[in-house]
Amino acid sequence: MTIPLVDLAAQQAEVDDEVRAGLDEVFARTAFVGGPAVGRFEAAYGAATGVAHVVGVANGTDALELALRAVGVAPGGEVVLPANTFIATAEAVSRIGAVPVLVDVDPVHLLIDPDAVRAALTPRTQAVVPVHLFGQVAPVEVLLKIAADAGVPLVEDAAQSQGATRHGRYAGSFGLAAGTSFYPGKNLGAAGDAGAVTTDDADVARTVRVLAAHGSAHKYDHEVIGMNSRLDTVQAVVLEAKLARLAGWNERRRAAAAHYGELLAGVDGVRVPVTAKGNADVWHLYVVQVDERDRVLQGLHDAGIGAGIHYPTPVHLTGAYAHLGHGVGAFPVTEAAAGRILSLPMYPHLSAEQRERVVDTLAGLVAGAARHG
Repeated sequence: MTIPLVDLAAQQAEVDDEVRAGLDEVFARTAFVGGPAVGRFEAAYGAATGVAHVVGVANGTDALELALRAVGVAPGGEVVLPANTFIATAEAVSRIGAVPVLVDVDPVHLLIDPDAVRAALTPRTQAVVPVHLFGQVAPVEVLLKIAADAGVPLVEDAAQSQGATRHGRYAGSFGLAAGTSFYPGKNLGAAGDAGAVTTDDADVARTVRVLAAHGSAHKYDHEVIGMNSRLDTVQAVVLEAKLARLAGWNERRRAAAAHYGELLAGVDGVRVPVTAKGNADVWHLYVVQVDERDRVLQGLHDAGIGAGIHYPTPVHLTGAYAHLGHGVGAFPVTEAAAGRILSLPMYPHLSAEQRERVVDTLAGLVAGAARHG
């Protein structure tokens, strides 16, 4: 039996009839760009996230770039973000011509460290970007105060946290703006690339819409230099169908995470993830830490279990960001985690029997690693 890291086919099977009906409508009306499904999804996602405005765009990286541009980040400015993130967070900053200022993360949750953020602020700082990694929510109440004291906006990277809450409030609703991704493997995933900006600020929402439409609010009237980044109508159809199931799917992820925690409680050598006080995580990824991670990962793959690493190389150690000048040792918590983290299979349709097989296999490999050590 093969157990994938994520099972998109099972999700698609649940929504197949609705998606096909929606696509028939799109093709019958030839509403290929900006069709009714886009507006319906934006309104529904805004209601589900507790924000006043949602602007659908082409992908999550565009969403973060547009959010940053809309709140005033400009070439030469500095944006503080965690070293422990997917490279797209830094890319969004770089594409503006701004400078990513990387900081380390806390050792328990691997989320951005507020003290490190405070220490990294300079007169050139133009935004702070917490990343809600793995389906958690960063400590936004502390970060909001730090950003406000510095007179800069907080822009959330909410690409992995659709439906996650902190003290009852949804990820993507805390900052002046947020960017999210609907890449297929996300908790709310499209059938291709897609993303959105969320905000309660009408001016920010308008600016995002203008920037994403070639700098134009009205056809052929171009206010600024923009870009072409639209949420495809076909993707909106898929997202609309899946959004109706997101809360239920997230509850199934929480149940799966709780079961993993019970199964792993007696397994020496496996460090399990911990939910921060006030958080209701949505477990986009279930990330454990083990010694001899690469050997354990290969063993899982050999057993037909689709584990992964998120992420094997910290941003500052990639070739793309060598110019920042950070060598090994610059961000010790991030670097230590990068050698130990292991993402286990996690998706709403993961069965109890599959979880048990994952843990049994992992336990055997970890015991072998301990003997080998």
